[in-house]
Amino acid sequence: MTTEALGQAVPVRDRREWWGELAARAWRILRRVLVVVRPAAWVLIAGAVVLWIAGASLGWWELTVAAIVLTVLLALCSLFLIGRTAYDVTLDLTRTRVVVGERAVGALTLSNSGGRAILPSRVVLPVGAGRGEFQVSRLAPGASAEELFAIPTVRRAVVEVGPVSVVRGDPLGLFERVHRKDEPVDLFVHPRTVLFDGQSLGFLRDLEGLPATDLSRDDVSFHALREYQPGDDLRHVHWKSTARTGSVMVRQYEETRRSHFVIGLSTHPGEYRDDDEFELAVSAAGSLGLRALRDSQRVEVRVQERSLPAGTGKQFLDSLSAVEHSRPRAGGVVDLAGVVAATLPLASVVVLVCGSGVDANSLRAACARLPFGARTLAVVAESGASPSLRRIADADVVTVGALEQLPAALRKVLA
Repeated sequence: MTTEALGQAVPVRDRREWWGELAARAWRILRRVLVVVRPAAWVLIAGAVVLWIAGASLGWWELTVAAIVLTVLLALCSLFLIGRTAYDVTLDLTRTRVVVGERAVGALTLSNSGGRAILPSRVVLPVGAGRGEFQVSRLAPGASAEELFAIPTVRRAVVEVGPVSVVRGDPLGLFERVHRKDEPVDLFVHPRTVLFDGQSLGFLRDLEGLPATDLSRDDVSFHALREYQPGDDLRHVHWKSTARTGSVMVRQYEETRRSHFVIGLSTHPGEYRDDDEFELAVSAAGSLGLRALRDSQRVEVRVQERSLPAGTGKQFLDSLSAVEHSRPRAGGVVDLAGVVAATLPLASVVVLVCGSGVDANSLRAACARLPFGARTLAVVAESGASPSLRRIADADVVTVGALEQLPAALRKVLA
């Protein structure tokens, strides 16, 4: 490319970039204008245009008058968009974690830190799928307004509260300018849980570990003596046996499993008769997990396709708040037991929690898939049922019809 051609190409590229930036800026401005127009306003705008054209082409004064009326109406309504919405917004929830049935109380504070008054506005506070609206009167410079609100909780969930939106618009709802303020806050609605004393989980405790059938060169559970092999630790030589037999003898140990409490909560929708039964299962799993955490056990929680954080009681309940039914193709309690065995082979205690849609054969198959040597308990949630205890294979199976029945049912297992 010659120097002359290069000199012509550079201005062309600069002009293209300039036009591109201009088009992008114009689109941003146009989008800000279009976003304030509500669907009803678009209908009136289209009607006004049609009436102007029809009145001019047909010469009908009546159509022209109607077009003038609509135009004036649209112009007057657009004037309501004028005004500042520069509030300092503070959203404060007294508690971000509540139990199902409790009310979450909060306060919404709007302050005018500017030097001019702010005209009356409408404030919208989204709460999950719904929303609350507050009317804020004129705020003088330095003034503030506080609105108190209460959020009823009827079901377990993670509810997003906010972001707060300040809305300025006309009484007919033709134009609406929305400014979003503050950041949303997550409200965790925890499942109901029941407290019971530590003795209720006594049959599940494993403070010293469970011996396994795998042999180890180094552990705390002595198994037998054997002849020395290259690579053995000389610290494990049993000198008395060595002197007596004439061969170097070393101690052999059994591997032990440390206390590892695993909860498998099935979320398959076909295993539960209704939503109440599913909530009962979630509450039972939460109660057992909290008791194990208070006993300083390591707790792992599995549902279909993922594990739930359970490092602390708060983290565990937060994760249960977001649990929902899984996809049917993710499998039921039998597949969940297989995942537990594959991912947590050293589990010492496994509790399977499911609904009344699981029959005895499925429970037997699920228990058979669990890690060998682990103590197993199955909790079946069945709404309205009387508490019962039965034995399937090597597992104790407890059926509860209400959360309050769980401590007594566990005491039956102890007995």
